[in-house]
Amino acid sequence: MIYLSLFISAFLAATLLPFSSEVFLATLILSGKYNLLWLWIWVTLGNVTGSIINWMLGRYFTQLQCRISFFGQKEIDKARETFLRYGVWTLLLAWLPIVGDPLTFIAGVFRVPILLFTTLVLLGKGCRYFIVIYLVA
Repeated sequence: MIYLSLFISAFLAATLLPFSSEVFLATLILSGKYNLLWLWIWVTLGNVTGSIINWMLGRYFTQLQCRISFFGQKEIDKARETFLRYGVWTLLLAWLPIVGDPLTFIAGVFRVPILLFTTLVLLGKGCRYFIVIYLVA
């Protein structure tokens, strides 16, 4: 059950909600009760899944934009500028605060293939959580 809670925490952290999964992850690591590999797997999968939701929102943004506003125009413009300058490789930085979530959204808008998107986001976020676990443990 704790791994599912970690997944949900990481999922929420990857969406537009102001949420952080690192504090919860660090608490679990410091408790010494949980397998570090399983913590890494669940937190990474949760965060990547949240990013996939952002990609889907971006992919179908043209149909949704009249009804819902997910990001402010400032964040979208900055993410678009960064994405156009550096291309799909920016998705390796999807873990960054502030700009990461809009980047995953813009990747959907620009219709980055889902397999390429998922691979790059998984690599970036997986490395980030690996480093967090290494530093805390």
